[in-house]
Amino acid sequence: MQWVLLYVQGGSADIWKENMMEELEAGEMEYKTVEELLIALKREFGGGEKEPVKAAELRKLEQEERTIEEFV
Repeated sequence: MQWVLLYVQGGSADIWKENMMEELEAGEMEYKTVEELLIALKREFGGGEKEPVKAAELRKLEQEERTIEEFV
């Protein structure tokens, strides 16, 4: 799994990668397979879509029954 983490780069991904590397080295990584790690990566940072998953989730938020765009 370490080879997958070598490709994780930039911004908050660096911090996430460091945490994963520490867990891996300590034998405490919660992901048992590469597939599980890739699912976590997609969930956290998006799966190569045009927009990150988190940004799409933010747009779905509502404030006083208004969308985030309407609220802003």
